[in-house]
Amino acid sequence: MAWPREGMERSPNRPSEKEARRLGRVIGGSLSEGLVVKLDPRIAIEGLAVGRYVVIHGYRRRFFGMITDIRLDSANPDLARMPPDPDDPLIRDMVSGIGVFGQIHVQPMLLLEEGDPLPRPVKTVPAHFAPVYEATEEEVHAIFRPRREEGEDRYFVIGEPLDMPGVRIPLNLDRLVERSSGVFGKSGTGKTFLARLLLAGVIYHNASVALIFDMHNEYGWSAPGEGGQVPGLKQLPGCFSRVVIATLDEESSRRRNSRYDLVIRIGYDQIEPEDVELLRGVIGLSEVQIGALYMLRRRLGRDWLRILLEEEEAPPVEDEEGGGSPLAELVERDLITSSTLGALQRKLGLFHRFRFLIPRAPEDAAQAVLSRLLQGQSVVLEFGRYGNDMAAYVLVANYLTRRIHAEYVRRKEMALGDPGQEPPHLVIVVEEAHKFLQPGIAEHTVFGTIARELRKYNVTLLIVDQRPSQIDGEVLSQIGTRVLCLLDHEEDVRAALSGISGASRLREVLARLETKQQALLLGHAVPMPVVVRTRDYDSSFVEDLARRGGDRSPDVVEKYFRVMRDED
Repeated sequence: MAWPREGMERSPNRPSEKEARRLGRVIGGSLSEGLVVKLDPRIAIEGLAVGRYVVIHGYRRRFFGMITDIRLDSANPDLARMPPDPDDPLIRDMVSGIGVFGQIHVQPMLLLEEGDPLPRPVKTVPAHFAPVYEATEEEVHAIFRPRREEGEDRYFVIGEPLDMPGVRIPLNLDRLVERSSGVFGKSGTGKTFLARLLLAGVIYHNASVALIFDMHNEYGWSAPGEGGQVPGLKQLPGCFSRVVIATLDEESSRRRNSRYDLVIRIGYDQIEPEDVELLRGVIGLSEVQIGALYMLRRRLGRDWLRILLEEEEAPPVEDEEGGGSPLAELVERDLITSSTLGALQRKLGLFHRFRFLIPRAPEDAAQAVLSRLLQGQSVVLEFGRYGNDMAAYVLVANYLTRRIHAEYVRRKEMALGDPGQEPPHLVIVVEEAHKFLQPGIAEHTVFGTIARELRKYNVTLLIVDQRPSQIDGEVLSQIGTRVLCLLDHEEDVRAALSGISGASRLREVLARLETKQQALLLGHAVPMPVVVRTRDYDSSFVEDLARRGGDRSPDVVEKYFRVMRDED
């Protein structure tokens, strides 16, 4: 196909297909602020929308861009003060396109050089009056299609562009897990749905194992959907043997008919002050009280927490032999004040409600989870009734992540660069991530460490949150791929787009997303920002996974779930 040239004029007869797609011409703009395009008079401005793709044809280059704003303008400001009668078609046609006209702002994203099939980052702008066309399906496919050298099995279709049904937008899974990722959106926009969709692709294509802290029991066996329950990750074709469901609450899992494989119990003697320290923002621990935790661990040994919780009040030392409790002795020696001790006992007394905490556990919970991960299985940890208790969520997530990350660091360093000896890549999924990654706290937590390490020790994060503005800025800067649903707080929008080229223009696109099944994808796993309608997570999704696995039978979905029921 001949390379498009600038300067094509409208045919006096019926316009060609290409001319019918022309929107207008570039009349100004810059690389940083975007391009201004004056619309042709024949273009109905109401038919355009932010987020749509356009292609600008330069002399030797094509510029692939996105509409980020739409506005009305006029050649004479008097027209705004004395508008013509809109009911007079003659007057309306006379001023339309000349006296008054429409404009769109286009943010250039990628550059296609003549003779080079690979898109490049934009470093220049087209000349004045370069024609602007609607992007065709073929042009969108050319940008997003998998590269031959990578293989299609390393990609996962996440959805389709707005106003382009049938055009598939794939994510590069290797690049998705290569750096930490984030799913952001206000409550009710389907963040968990999107995270589950991403994880389905990661697990199905074996791009990484995952440790999922399932706060509201929506990832493992089944999950609530628009029309009732939908299959969780373990029920998806190709994922059954790759997903292990662990639970903190057996009673809740049985009540929900969740098929769990592992019960998590944590002993008081296994908990360290570092595990409790992250609760400072949840239960209001002061710096003095945190320091007292470390002192108790040094003086009382591994049973420090059991002693602290069993002795609600430290009894006084009654005689010269010092026959009081260990806590009373510490108070008497002025190693801790009675007020600090009492405050710790009150605040940590909520641990009595957590039935997964026991004096001594029969096995190490972190090792039990780690062994499954090292075998190439993903672990979904259901919290059951404790999902609504932020203290339980933060405690368990911090407890397991600290130990698993430490073991990954040890194994990675022991491998000495031998890929065959390295542990499998791990993605840790945390909801309400700002509780772990707040400014001033993130730099001291294992979650902040993982985000800053990128993929150094084969561990990255998938953070799911509705308040990105409460996440440390340094952590946000390390987020490789961002999936952004609708956000309505200005500070959250600013934080979600921080460090992104053309963020001011993308803000308009983000602000106009619908509340369900629409998201702005940008970053490491896609060649350029794209607004998609995410694919449905329903029987058609299950059927697609099954057929990819080689099952071509017409009743594939019914047969698959019949097999799952029989296995139960």
